[in-house]
Amino acid sequence: VQLQASGGGLVQTGGSLRLSCAASRRTIGNNAMGWFRQAPGKEREFVASISWNGGRTDYADSVKGRFTISRNNAENTVNLQLSSLKPEDTALYYCAVGLRSYASADSTQYRYWGQGTQVTVSS
Repeated sequence: VQLQASGGGLVQTGGSLRLSCAASRRTIGNNAMGWFRQAPGKEREFVASISWNGGRTDYADSVKGRFTISRNNAENTVNLQLSSLKPEDTALYYCAVGLRSYASADSTQYRYWGQGTQVTVSS
């Protein structure tokens, strides 16, 4: 599987962005998908995950109520809507394909990773 993340950019505090992740070479319709992020000097952290059919979603407490994960299995894509952005959301955002069908916040449960898309929130 190859994952191509896009949609990052520079936005002011309170702004919104929509990240997209497109998978190729293999369908991801049977796998959970996740978004993680890594800020400079910090460890990678979980942001959001979605089960194979979209029936379950999970979010990090820090983004709950502001971010929304969704997927379109017909198009082999997963999206992350970022709203009410804060400077602390600044990071490189990665999408990943889960080993299994159920959502997980554990990065070890993900096998394929995209190259990341940069989100920068100015104060």
